[in-house]
Amino acid sequence: MPAMEDQFDNLEKHTQWGIDVLEKYVKFVKERTEIELSYAKQLRNLSKKYQPKKNSKEEEEYRYTSTRAFLATLNEMNDYAGQHEVISENMTSLITGELTRYVQELKQERKSHFHDGRKAQQHIETCWKQLEASKRRFERDCKEADRAQQYFEKMDADINVTKADVEKARQQAQLRHQMAEDSKAEYSSTLQKFNSEQHDHYYTHIPNIFQKIQEMEERRIVRIGESMKTFAEVDRQVIPIIGKCLDEITKAAESIDHKNDSQLVIEAFKSGFEPPGDIEFEDFTQPMKRTVSESSLSNSRGDGKSEPKFGGKSKGKLWPFIKKNKLMSLLTSPHQPPPPPPASASPSAVPNGPQSPKQQKEPLSHRFNEFMTSKPKIHCFRSLKRGLSLKLGAGPEDFSNLPPEQRRKKLQQKVDELNKDIQKEMDQRDALTKMKDVYIKNPQMGDAASVDHRLAELGQNIEKLRIEVQKFEGWLAEVEGRLPMRTEQARRQSGLYEAQNTSAVNSCAQDRESSPDGSYTEEQSQETEMKVPATDFDDEFDDEEPLPTIGTCKALYTFEGQNEGTISVAEGEMLYVIEEDKGDGWTRIRRNEDEEGYVPTSYVEVYLDKNAKAETKSLTSFWTASPSPVSPVHWK
Repeated sequence: MPAMEDQFDNLEKHTQWGIDVLEKYVKFVKERTEIELSYAKQLRNLSKKYQPKKNSKEEEEYRYTSTRAFLATLNEMNDYAGQHEVISENMTSLITGELTRYVQELKQERKSHFHDGRKAQQHIETCWKQLEASKRRFERDCKEADRAQQYFEKMDADINVTKADVEKARQQAQLRHQMAEDSKAEYSSTLQKFNSEQHDHYYTHIPNIFQKIQEMEERRIVRIGESMKTFAEVDRQVIPIIGKCLDEITKAAESIDHKNDSQLVIEAFKSGFEPPGDIEFEDFTQPMKRTVSESSLSNSRGDGKSEPKFGGKSKGKLWPFIKKNKLMSLLTSPHQPPPPPPASASPSAVPNGPQSPKQQKEPLSHRFNEFMTSKPKIHCFRSLKRGLSLKLGAGPEDFSNLPPEQRRKKLQQKVDELNKDIQKEMDQRDALTKMKDVYIKNPQMGDAASVDHRLAELGQNIEKLRIEVQKFEGWLAEVEGRLPMRTEQARRQSGLYEAQNTSAVNSCAQDRESSPDGSYTEEQSQETEMKVPATDFDDEFDDEEPLPTIGTCKALYTFEGQNEGTISVAEGEMLYVIEEDKGDGWTRIRRNEDEEGYVPTSYVEVYLDKNAKAETKSLTSFWTASPSPVSPVHWK
């Protein structure tokens, strides 16, 4: 019996271990589904993160084949993430859910089988106890019968015992013998019954229970194997779709056309400017007044004629990388260090007084090298505001700040947008007109007069949009006439108009020449290419605002500003600083709203405002670090 109990204990431990293994596998699959969901979510977030924003500059970038291929990759990755979500869903429904229910059923079945086993065990133990009790009773009755017989024989042999006592002993012996016989019969019956129960227990009941437990364990093993097959099959089912996603990514990559992308870049950024002509040789050996040749800069056709006046306009385009005003400034304005401070307490003791910032012109090659290495400095506040407006995206309505080709594209785009708006308004007007006709024919459906106000508004809107279209089409026709393929008549008309606007160019050029370093540049495309009178746009900058003060200064010595661009100061005078020394030895100061100019830095003691200095540096770095909006990348 103890051995049988040990077997039940072993089976109970083994089946419990099997259930633990099954639950462990369920937990493994559940964590795998969570990983798949997390991976799919991260892939979707990654795809969403790099999707182009609506109405942003990124949308324009997706006209290139490489960026379109990248967009296709993002979309395929989104589908790829969807397949991982399918894996998670299928594993949850086909494995995790099914095995969880099966584990609960397995626990109930196992509990039932071991309950039957314990019940059979208890029954056989009860039969055994009954057999043992019957056996002990039979043994006791037999012993008592022997003692009663021996007592009777003793009493019968004793002559001193009465006959009644002997009879009594004899009856007692017979009674004990009868009880022993009854116990013997009961023991025999109990023994037969126990043997039958024991046979059934060991050959029928327990084997059946063990068989059921074995079948239960085998079903568990088969079930976990089937789940593992399903685990692999779920992955295998999505492989074709994932393969299609990868094939689409490969197809998108193969669709990239580098030639087409390069052509798009060329079309997007070509300026329409013509390359410059050759620079004429200037012979300085002749005893004549040296003049500056502008033939290569002002006339790209290379006719060999130089302009007699600074403000003269040429018929051809300027090279976009060399601004005319900048070059003229470098060739004509002097570069001379300021005079040193006087040795005495007052510069009046110096015989010749303070020196002028002007001196004899330097060789052309030296001036041209300085032009190529110098950084632009902004002294024309009108151009500063105009440049800042371009940097911040608030360009003029006619896109005159752009190169010819870019301006033409913008104007054409604007005309197309306006035509679309006109078409929408006309569609609404037609729909309202039909509705009004219906109302006139069927007054019960509505009041025909109720749509008159809206029809009038639509008519006004259409008329305004048509006026806008005519305006932009005029600018577009002008730009198309000014491109390199334009006729000679259009060239002459353009040159005539440019000559009329010479004064507008000179106003900013003179402001540039007033600076001792002469390093100012002006956007030539805005001054020499304007043909439409810039009334509304230029009026905004007619009243130039004074430069902000960035600190104060005290004059250490008296300085007589006798040259253009300088200002006289007296020793001990306090003035405002509006532009600090840029490394050329000159500081720009202001006495009042009408008096400002340059003085030698060594003649004054400067007290700069930190905040104003930081803002000035930020503005200068913003202006000089940004690329020019009219830089061409393709010659046409």
